[in-house]
Amino acid sequence: MANPAPASQRGIAITEHRLANGLRVVLSEDHLTPVAAVCLWYDVGSRHEVKGRTGLAHLFEHLMFQGSANVSNNGHFELVQGAGGSLNGTTSFERTNYFETMPAHQLELALWLEADRMGSLLAALDETSMENQRDVVKNERRQRYDNVPYGTAFEKLTALSFPDGHPYHHTPIGSMADLDAATLEDARAFFRTYYAPNNAVLSVVGDIDPEQTIAWVEKYFGSIPAHDGKQPPRDGTLPESIGRELRELIREDVPSRALMAAYRLPHDGTREADAADLALTILGSGESSRLYNRLVRRDRTAGAAGFGLLRLSGAPSLGWLDVKTSGDATVEQIETAVDEELARFAADGPTPAELERAQAQIEREWLDRLTTVAGRADELCRFAVLFGDPKLLNDALPKVLDVTAEEVRAVAAARLNPQNRAVLVYEPTPAEDTADDTAATAETDEEGAAV
Repeated sequence: MANPAPASQRGIAITEHRLANGLRVVLSEDHLTPVAAVCLWYDVGSRHEVKGRTGLAHLFEHLMFQGSANVSNNGHFELVQGAGGSLNGTTSFERTNYFETMPAHQLELALWLEADRMGSLLAALDETSMENQRDVVKNERRQRYDNVPYGTAFEKLTALSFPDGHPYHHTPIGSMADLDAATLEDARAFFRTYYAPNNAVLSVVGDIDPEQTIAWVEKYFGSIPAHDGKQPPRDGTLPESIGRELRELIREDVPSRALMAAYRLPHDGTREADAADLALTILGSGESSRLYNRLVRRDRTAGAAGFGLLRLSGAPSLGWLDVKTSGDATVEQIETAVDEELARFAADGPTPAELERAQAQIEREWLDRLTTVAGRADELCRFAVLFGDPKLLNDALPKVLDVTAEEVRAVAAARLNPQNRAVLVYEPTPAEDTADDTAATAETDEEGAAV
């Protein structure tokens, strides 16, 4: 085992270790409360999937809770919750993570459980568990995407923003057809390729004894063999701007008209991404934002208006605009007002008060996240997996607070314009008893909105 890296000289104390099989281990000792968080990030997400097998990374997240060589079907949940802990897992474009928060004296149990399924899940993976979790994921898709108002907006905007064949063109949920097509052998090959110690980062944060923690990690993870069969994800490089507006009209049974748009923004981990985050915070985060004040308070054409950042490291990040109309307001009215506000911001930039307020808002959100051991453990894994160095966590907030008003204005001027966006326009379907002239009007609206 390599010697631990020196602790950070400021901010959160961090030490790093690496096992002989390649597993990176990040520790942060904190005795404020008697709890410990375990977080394990695997460097695999939907961007690693191939055409015809979308959704496999997310499906496998579910399979990881179906038992392993020494843990029965639902045993992972039962053992952690029975010990007073909490747990879950999530999948994104760029990673899959698993995490537990435990009473400090139960840390060894969490480490053993994670090591057991990393090393022996294939012993328990069979057709029964595969079919069980395939049905669970398909039902999740129905509940969160297919059968809720605006549910497929994220999927549609992603597909518009990233061209066909791009690794980020599809979302982690995957398609029903691909979920049906996945075989048990597909799942086994996926596990052998990606669920290896040299493709993972383990962080442990909280009331821990670092020496004892590393001894447990060596004991339970050290004998798991590395795997060298992983292929790098396909290149996600794209031009900074889409180059034109892409638009899709959707007629569905939704509560109100809606305008949604995605703008290509700088990659996560860059100063420009921090500037974009500040721009979107000023424009569309909360009731003090420019778009909320214009559309909801002043014009009263919208019932809700938001603008947020989806940070991506392997492809352009996306700025997500979401406006729901109020009353009889049209999407055309909303879009005109949005474009006016974006143009004004691109020309003048933020006021000093707006920049200060946005930086304070991001600072508060960041500190709230780092208040919990689970939040710190997750961020340490994020910086290690996506940017190569967990200690970058201590530099993240100072970088945001150092961004200038001119940098915020410049990224808005370059990126927040109609030539760099994918747009969804939602129009509610007319009621069955609506007069024919209403249907004709809706058809005209569709023709006018389409490009």
